[in-house]
Amino acid sequence: MSVPQLVVHRDKELMAEAAAARLITRIVDAQAARGSASVVLTGGRNGNGLLAALRAAPARDAIDWGRLDLWWGDERFLPEGDPERNVTQAREALLDSVPLDPARVHAMPASDGPYGSDVEAAAAAYAAQLAAAVVPGDHHGVPTFDVLMLGVGPDTHVASLFPELPAVRETERTVVGVHGAPKPPPVRISLTLPAIRAAKEVWLLAAGADKAKAAAIALSGAGEIQAPAAGARGQARTLWLLDAAAASELPRELYPRTSA
Repeated sequence: MSVPQLVVHRDKELMAEAAAARLITRIVDAQAARGSASVVLTGGRNGNGLLAALRAAPARDAIDWGRLDLWWGDERFLPEGDPERNVTQAREALLDSVPLDPARVHAMPASDGPYGSDVEAAAAAYAAQLAAAVVPGDHHGVPTFDVLMLGVGPDTHVASLFPELPAVRETERTVVGVHGAPKPPPVRISLTLPAIRAAKEVWLLAAGADKAKAAAIALSGAGEIQAPAAGARGQARTLWLLDAAAASELPRELYPRTSA
């Protein structure tokens, strides 16, 4: 696993714009190298802020949107089209504005879908989708994502892996149903840490003073059970993208920092 690298931006707007530019470059490079790219999206204000910045970026047309696979790190187990679902928010922020191939947009099942209220069956179905996309050279039963993005919660949760809950302890399955999440809604679907760690690059997004303590805990040697963000690492790169407020409690001596 890679060692975390930090980039600290002046404010959340600049962080979103810089992250969008970085993502465009990463996708274009992957498509040039092998013809397609694979990205895992995250929800929340930082994930959606990045998508909105990407929609507004003049360089977005450098991406061949028809050769991009989109996955999700987690989803709120709510009905299709619910405004709280990550995929609904992503469509509004970006996806409806670009020419994606619908077959390559892999949304997690909704609670009114073919699996009804059975979140475990829905999670197993998403795991099967991931497994079906595996090619030689992939590991852990999921594609080797080019970039997997995660928002960091104030309690250090990433995806829907919350401190001390069973999902963060999962070592075998790639996707799990989450029950009793402390943040509503309580029922969710989430990638597990083994699936997250299969990505080439993992980017953790944190902006705002309410994320400062979580960033400091996760980057100061905490265990992944107590601080799930500490266990989110990429194979080649782990990148923390923060604004100055989220970085305000970081111990300066622990990691080299660059700013923008």
